[in-house]
Amino acid sequence: MTRWLSDRERRAWLALVPVMLKLPPAMDSQLQRDSALTHFDYQCLAMLSESEDRMLRMSQLATLVNSSLSRLSHVVKKLESRGWVERTPCADSRRVTMVGLTEPGWAVVERAAPGHVETVRELVFEGLTAAQVAQLEQIMDVIADNIATSGLRSLSG
Repeated sequence: MTRWLSDRERRAWLALVPVMLKLPPAMDSQLQRDSALTHFDYQCLAMLSESEDRMLRMSQLATLVNSSLSRLSHVVKKLESRGWVERTPCADSRRVTMVGLTEPGWAVVERAAPGHVETVRELVFEGLTAAQVAQLEQIMDVIADNIATSGLRSLSG
């Protein structure tokens, strides 16, 4: 039997849909305009920049950027061709590939970060109270957990 949405759930859902559809292109647009990066490129570089020694296992990076290894490998190859990352074999296991942020890659992150953060602030946090930001974090955690445990997989993976 179908569990239909309540009026309040329906209104909340209809408020969320345009955010899901409009936020990713808005983030891509700013980053492409200002830094010649996609949002996914930036996330990969940013996660590396925040890691110890600016290096991660490919599988760790895939988890951090919510990506399949296949998609990540394609993007890392592009970033590597630009000289922003480099892949190396893991010292502990030949079957593991490490990806590290190069100095030119670090410079890209440093240049892109201020505009990206300002866009995030403008599009997501502007007008929210500290309590609403805390609620947003809690809500997103629940939704992410629901997705993770649903058994459904993203088509873009």
